[in-house]
Amino acid sequence: MTLTPQQPHGALRSYGRIKARPIKARQAELLQSLGPEIEIPAGPFDPRDLMADAEAVWLEIGFGGGEHMAGQAARSPRTLIIGVEPFLNGVASAVRHVDEQRLANVRVHQGDAREVAGRLPDGCLDRVFILFPDPWPKSRHHKRRIIQPAFLVDLARLLKPGGTLRFATDWAEYAEWTLERVAASELFRGPLGDPAVPPANHLTTRYEEKRLGDCPPVFLDFVRL
Repeated sequence: MTLTPQQPHGALRSYGRIKARPIKARQAELLQSLGPEIEIPAGPFDPRDLMADAEAVWLEIGFGGGEHMAGQAARSPRTLIIGVEPFLNGVASAVRHVDEQRLANVRVHQGDAREVAGRLPDGCLDRVFILFPDPWPKSRHHKRRIIQPAFLVDLARLLKPGGTLRFATDWAEYAEWTLERVAASELFRGPLGDPAVPPANHLTTRYEEKRLGDCPPVFLDFVRL
């Protein structure tokens, strides 16, 4: 497992710390034993080469502790899910979920999702999740948010036409920020449905239940044009 996050040259980090409390012994063991087996390859790669019989490929950016990613993988065993998370403790937790649920359709990477996006081919993804990313609430830090015009172009390149982007936040101003920038990109249609109602296929996580933001969760589903 890669322990040092990489990021695009000159790019500001869109996340905070990468490690907190000591990793539990079992999780540390799994990072060394199972981690290399489910790590994405170095350099450019095609997700279809990682799971030949995959019927779809999803990307989760910032999967936290991996609960949502593992739950979706268990629900959709013919879907390959690639998860990218900078926080080492979160990666360790996700690897444990993969082991305990015997998931064969998950690949993970500790690092910057923007760096991984640059290594993926056009039109390789069916769905992207960005759930409760760091809101960087102070105005001077807004430039560090993952939702930026350039990254929306990257996501549109990776998504197939008709592919979906789901963004969720519990910060009202970040929801407005995202709506404005997605609309300005003219690359997506939406949002679909009621943003105040969790989508039918959403899986609630412990982090979401903590309600650390300034508003109830907002769910924004967009479709790649």
